[in-house]
Amino acid sequence: MTPGTTTAPSPWFVRPPSADAPARLLCFPFSGSGASAFSAWPAAIGGAEVCPVQFPGRENRLAHPHYGTYEDLADSLVEPLAPLLDRPYAVFAHCAGAMPAYETVLRLAARGLPGPECLYVSAQPAPHEASRDRMLGLTEPELRAELEAFVRGRGIEPRPDMIDLGMFTLLRDHAAAGAYRRTEPVRLDCPIVVLHWRDDADVSPEDLEGWRRYSDSVEFRVVGGGHYDFMDAPDELLESLTSWR
Repeated sequence: MTPGTTTAPSPWFVRPPSADAPARLLCFPFSGSGASAFSAWPAAIGGAEVCPVQFPGRENRLAHPHYGTYEDLADSLVEPLAPLLDRPYAVFAHCAGAMPAYETVLRLAARGLPGPECLYVSAQPAPHEASRDRMLGLTEPELRAELEAFVRGRGIEPRPDMIDLGMFTLLRDHAAAGAYRRTEPVRLDCPIVVLHWRDDADVSPEDLEGWRRYSDSVEFRVVGGGHYDFMDAPDELLESLTSWR
């Protein structure tokens, strides 16, 4: 085994987690994206190693079968995550990534594995209110237009082949989001920090209130920026992500 790594390389991580890190921050991407959503983030935040999770069916895992449902994705994550839970850790999830993140934390607890010190959820209504997501009501042409606008917003002129590839992933992720149903909240043992982006036109503070039912300790914070500005790792966000340490 290479010094400084915990195990042999896992497809669930774009880089092997370090054995020397005192703590870890597991990061779940949003629908249609992958671990590259965190490519501009520092390697560590507040001493915690940043560990973006790479879902199958995208980026370097494009040839891997899509996870299908959030429940199946969470089931699949328990085994690869288990070796990383030997030290304090927190979980950050943006937008629809909060659903598999929440389901994964539930499954870790059910198997008696260590839970996170904190779950950070960004710009996403609570699981039992996930149907509020505006994207779920969009047609395929409208989703394509959203994807093109997102790419342009990142300073890239979208090529048709690029958008075709993005739609291949986005449509499958979109189907998983549409199929997700949780009618009754199940409380977590860890605190939850709910992040609202001040300039987010899609998700309001009221949309996030449902998270109060998911932990005995729920804190709401407002961060400057728009819906996708988390990708640029703004200082205000990074400061929030150190509060559990």
